[in-house]
Amino acid sequence: MSRRRIGFWYRLAAVICKPPLLVLFKRDWQGMEHIPADGGFITAVNHNSYLDPLSYAHYQYNTGRVPRFLAKAGLFKSGFVGLMMRGTGQIPVYRETTDAATAFRAAVNAIAKGECVAFYPEGTLTRDPEMWPMQGKTGAARVALLTKAPVIPVAQWGANDAMPPYAKEKKLRLFPRKTLRVKAGPPVDLSEFYGKEPTAEVLRAVTEAIMAAITAQLAEVRGEPAPAEPFDYRKEIARERRAAREAARARAAEDTVLEPAESTAPAAPAPQSIGNRQAQEDEGK
Repeated sequence: MSRRRIGFWYRLAAVICKPPLLVLFKRDWQGMEHIPADGGFITAVNHNSYLDPLSYAHYQYNTGRVPRFLAKAGLFKSGFVGLMMRGTGQIPVYRETTDAATAFRAAVNAIAKGECVAFYPEGTLTRDPEMWPMQGKTGAARVALLTKAPVIPVAQWGANDAMPPYAKEKKLRLFPRKTLRVKAGPPVDLSEFYGKEPTAEVLRAVTEAIMAAITAQLAEVRGEPAPAEPFDYRKEIARERRAAREAARARAAEDTVLEPAESTAPAAPAPQSIGNRQAQEDEGK
């Protein structure tokens, strides 16, 4: 099977989600010609807003190749969202458990059946101050090397204007009307890595190639140059922790050198002996 049948649940999701997206947002879609017409493939997408999965899904749906997302397992558990996630065939990811590899096996199987599997290689919303893609995780690289399927880099921009990441209030900013920009690029050339042992170095190199392709597409969408190096969130966390430890040590050092303030009250007179008091009393008689 080269294409996933859209099916009832995906069509229901489209009926629910497409009308408000069409009404509330403008669209600037590019690069649909790079989405394969047949066969399994991977899309690697940047992540800068809680809203951007809808923006990308709308774009991908309109190509006729519906995606299967790797999503947090908690989204599948209950309620209407869980029902839709299960019905549309999304892939649960069980983080930090022995079942974590199950998601990658499901992704490999889906691609073997001719489906599209969508990865957010960053693993979370970007923490880059300018919202460029961060360093990616190696999940997409692992699946790409196992399947040798085309990896299509997809950049998106605009959803972050409507719902900025990590805002204090997670509410939509709909006016003025925002433009959701999505652009797919040509497949990432990973042929030099095929047949190599998937060591940590190889996986990192493949991931860097994928992230560089996404960033290049985003630079074209934004019309500005990308940073020379991707933001490394782990290094930033380590830097912040070091700074916090150094500040704590400095405060502790200050506390140890501070002396109690000297009293400014006059000194009490020295006590007189009984003999001295008696002598003064005799002089006064």
